[in-house]
Amino acid sequence: MPGSWMHAGPTSLAAFLACLVEAVEALTVILAVGTMRGWRDALLGGGAAVLVLGGLVATLGPALASIPLGVLQVVVGGLLLLFGLRWLRKAMLRAAGVLPLHDEAFAFQKEQRRLAGVSRAVAWDAVAFATSFQITMLEGTEVVFIVLGLGAGNAMLLRSASLGALASLLLVIIAGAVVHRPLSRVPENTLKFLVGVLLSAFGTFWFGEGAGLAWFGADWSLGGLIVLYLAVAMIGVRLCVGRRAHGGMAG
Repeated sequence: MPGSWMHAGPTSLAAFLACLVEAVEALTVILAVGTMRGWRDALLGGGAAVLVLGGLVATLGPALASIPLGVLQVVVGGLLLLFGLRWLRKAMLRAAGVLPLHDEAFAFQKEQRRLAGVSRAVAWDAVAFATSFQITMLEGTEVVFIVLGLGAGNAMLLRSASLGALASLLLVIIAGAVVHRPLSRVPENTLKFLVGVLLSAFGTFWFGEGAGLAWFGADWSLGGLIVLYLAVAMIGVRLCVGRRAHGGMAG
């Protein structure tokens, strides 16, 4: 895969935004667990999951380098494209009002109500640990896939993606520690929209490279793909809004 510094910026940005979205969602549940069950076991559960996820990146990242480059580009590119299109589709439908926006404050209250009905242990709260561990692993697995996909087969890009994700994680941790409440003001759907565009563009680029396609403009074509996906997605949102206004789509 290309390893130019021109790719390092978009790679780091895509990983940063993807991790930001997932970390905000995980933080919401961890805050609910901490306020209802106690902070020690809630933080231990989340921290344990982060260590496991970090180990996966450190182990699987270099291992991908042993796979033939063309095969790796096609497989990883195809998966990134499908993953990005899934994010982009949902973000488009939410932007058009077809699907409801994700509400972190509502998710926080819902988790608090669920935990209120569970008895609490004194010495070791397995429920608090397991809940935090589970949500962090669930949201973090997508981040790991994105980081490995963006940096697969190239040490520089893997470092760029890892640093982007790590910076985002630290930002969310600091923000959560300061405000002690869900980060409901984060424009989550806008971030998912941008991540969907970036992942779709990267996936298309990697897949084309692996399939032997000679991109016009070489590495610069990645920027063109990003602009193309963004334009098509924005047009798609306007079309969905128009159809919904005329009663063609159910909300």
